[in-house]
Amino acid sequence: MSTKKLWGGRFQAQAAKWVDEFGASISFDQLMAEEDIEGSLAHVKMLGHTKILNAADVDKIVNGLVDLREELHAGKLHFTVENEDIHMNIEALLTEKIGPTAGKLHTARSRNDQVATDFHLYLKKRLPKVIDEITTLQQTLVAMAEQNVETIMPGYTHLQHAQPISYGHYLMAYYQMLKRDKERFAFNMKHTDIMPLGAAALAGTTFPIDRADTARELGFGQIYANSLDAVSDRDFALEFLSNSSILMLHLSRFCEEISMWVSHEFKYLELSDAYTTGSSIMPQKKNPDMAELIRGKTGRVYGHLMQLFSTMKSLPLAYNKDLQEDKEGVFDTVKTLLPSLKVFNGMLKTAKPNVARMKQATENDFSNATELADYLAAKGVPFRQAHGIVGQLVLKGIKSHQNLQDMSLADLQQASPKIEADVYHDLKSEVAVERRHSFGGTGFDQVKQQIEQAKQELSE
Repeated sequence: MSTKKLWGGRFQAQAAKWVDEFGASISFDQLMAEEDIEGSLAHVKMLGHTKILNAADVDKIVNGLVDLREELHAGKLHFTVENEDIHMNIEALLTEKIGPTAGKLHTARSRNDQVATDFHLYLKKRLPKVIDEITTLQQTLVAMAEQNVETIMPGYTHLQHAQPISYGHYLMAYYQMLKRDKERFAFNMKHTDIMPLGAAALAGTTFPIDRADTARELGFGQIYANSLDAVSDRDFALEFLSNSSILMLHLSRFCEEISMWVSHEFKYLELSDAYTTGSSIMPQKKNPDMAELIRGKTGRVYGHLMQLFSTMKSLPLAYNKDLQEDKEGVFDTVKTLLPSLKVFNGMLKTAKPNVARMKQATENDFSNATELADYLAAKGVPFRQAHGIVGQLVLKGIKSHQNLQDMSLADLQQASPKIEADVYHDLKSEVAVERRHSFGGTGFDQVKQQIEQAKQELSE
């Protein structure tokens, strides 16, 4: 019994249905149906321009593809496992619509360069959406930072109170992370904006095609210069997954902190009810589920990156069936990334900082110890010696349950006669923050400069 596959001329045996199902990719690559039709339209128009196909055939194929696109948008196209992938499904549907002329569409191309082109087009359309969502989140961060320049909170190292900082400064740290994320995705667009079509299976074609014409029609800025590379390259997908992993890492770090900040122990933030959930058994609970879910989805995106790295490792040139495994992780990452950014933005935008609680947390600790060391250094005491003096005062404060600012001047002067009454001004948390005006520091003026720079960047 001969096979009915479009490629089945030299085959006699028919695969079992379960084998077809294992080998088919239509269950997921139908997400590229729009791009497949788009690539086919550009290809057949080029075949007409170069006189490889006559005008009548081109018109017939173009009209058939346009009809299929309209049916796709209307949800009327139905794909089958028997036709394996989106390319053969579209060709089979086109054949049903216009007859054998549909077979001429595949002149001078292969499924190898076709699928690579579809994949490039798919990601090329979605990268700007990712960048737009990042920009929206950056705008929220800047707006919130502007409202909280003088909101004081503890800064942490090792999850221990370190020095007081501006909450606006804290928010702008994440703005900078997202700025780098956006730059990485923008560079990713450069490598996605290269057209593989015309490379055929791996060696190019004997037909006098015009790849530049096809690239213009599809809006590609560049064309792969090597046909082997064109059909086997998935660097652009690896870059996307890598960039997505770093972005999700940043969101995950923020989500981790949000989950802490809203806890009973911290009470720095209050999340909107719209972005939290309750407990089925504990009536008092208000859980930061959206933050936790975004944090959890980070591992999912990491997994997709590792999967594609593993698939590409040691893969010989040019195309191999392994590359069928390149798309699901990317599709799922797009599906994960865009809503994660949108949900995170909504959650952050509606979060309310507990200003009094944040500041109070900087006044019942020793996070002003560095201020006292700096104070002594400014009085001429070598900093290393000043560090030791303040360390002894902190130890004394721990034992006597006193903060530095609560100690008497006599006690402070016993540690160093250089300490005078003006030290109490310097030990105030808001003063500690305000005075840190080195470039990029947490000082109020510096934070305002960061915000103005960010506004300028976002307006551009």
